[in-house]
Order: sequence, then structure tokens, then C-alpha cells
Amino acid sequence: MMNPMDMTGRRVMVSGASSGLGRATAIQLSQLGAQLVLVARNHDRLEETRSLLAGDGHHIIERDLGTEIDAIPKWMKQVTETTGPLHGLVHSAGVVSMLPLRVLSLAKLNELMDINFNSAVLLTKGFRQRGVVAAPGSIVMLSSIAGLIGQRGLSAYCASKGALMALTRSLALELAEEKIRINCVAPGLVETEMASKHEGELPDEKFAQLEQGHPLGLGKPEDVANAVSFLLADSARWITGSTLVVDGGYLANGV
Repeated sequence: MMNPMDMTGRRVMVSGASSGLGRATAIQLSQLGAQLVLVARNHDRLEETRSLLAGDGHHIIERDLGTEIDAIPKWMKQVTETTGPLHGLVHSAGVVSMLPLRVLSLAKLNELMDINFNSAVLLTKGFRQRGVVAAPGSIVMLSSIAGLIGQRGLSAYCASKGALMALTRSLALELAEEKIRINCVAPGLVETEMASKHEGELPDEKFAQLEQGHPLGLGKPEDVANAVSFLLADSARWITGSTLVVDGGYLANGV
């Protein structure tokens, strides 16, 4: 029986692949047969991710996507000269910072937007280049339900994740004629290192309230990886410009 999520023969770049959702996604895609191009800042942690992958032919690329953002398209050209063209791109790299408006500076705002949003734009621009993409191609952005709701002290983060969803809707129209699909996944609170950091920034009662707002409990990285893989593969060949919410019922709970 044919598996519509089979990724055999596909090559996928995953940013933020050194931990959390990026690592879980890379592992899942390798188990579906894909070859991975793993991108993150920490070489040792990228090697850890590669050691967990199924199959072979995987590559690791050490790069900070929050710097020299204008050079990303050129860099992607150089990368694919070694790895071969990409069939997919998953942008999982991102940061979350508790930045109440009273302490939010332009420098901090720009730093957060560079990593969470601006790099996504330039990665997409780089992906669509001739010789980089093996059309039909597919892109999945890791957004967050924070882009759909308000959260005290996280206005900059919420804005960056909401911007990813708006970007996805617009680029879906622009890229369709190039046979490239683009979608978003918006997770709720998932048990990752980033979530643990967020927990440490909140009073215990506030984090408990946030946790209780998920009727199905907190998510696992694999829950999000499954959604990303679905959108990336031919199983979602007629889906573009969409945001798939994977939040354990948080939004339905009306929190």
C-alpha cells in the first residue's frame, strides 16, 4: 500500500535542527526516507541530531541564521552545490523572549524578528532559486498559537509568529506558479527546552494555568513533527497557504 507521506528520494533542509521541534522533525523525516540538511549554530548538537537519524546521506551545516541575513540566498546556492537540490524546507529556528513593552528596545525587537521572521523570508527567497529547489517543492514554517492570541509580555514574539502566518498566505499565491507549496504549523505548548525556559520566566501559578489550558495536556515534539511531515509530503499536495494548529485543544478551550 502506498504511503502518501513517503519521503524517499527527497532532500529537506531543517533549520533549528540541533534541538526541540527541529530535531524531532528531522528524525521523523529521516524515518520517512528523506535525506536531511541540518542547520543550526552548534556543531556538536547538530552531530547529536545526525546520530539519531535513520538512513544516510545527511549533511550538517553550522550557521547562525540571525546574522548576515541578506547573504542567506547566496549561502543556500553554495550549500546545494554540495548537497544537491532541495525538495523541502522546514524553518524551525526561533527564539522566545519575555519582553514587556516597558523594557522592549528596538535592538531587542530587531534581534528577535531577525531570527523568527526575517530569516524565514530570506530562506524562502533562497529556496525558490533555480538550482536550489527541485520542484515541486514544499516549505513549512514553525509558527505558534502565540501568533493567534495575545500573551502578556510576549508581544514581540507573538508579532513575529503572526507575521509568519501572514507571510505564508501571501507567498502561497506567489510561489504556486513555481510549483512550490508553503504552509505553517502553529503548536501550543510543547515539552521542549524552549518551553522549559518559558516556564522559568513565569510564576508557578501562571505556568500551571497555561498548562491546564491544554485539554489534551502538553504536546510532545513528535506531535508537531508529524504535522510538519504531513504538510511537507505529497499527503498535502493540495494544501498551501494554510496554518495547521496543533495545540492539544488550547484554542478550542477559549483560553
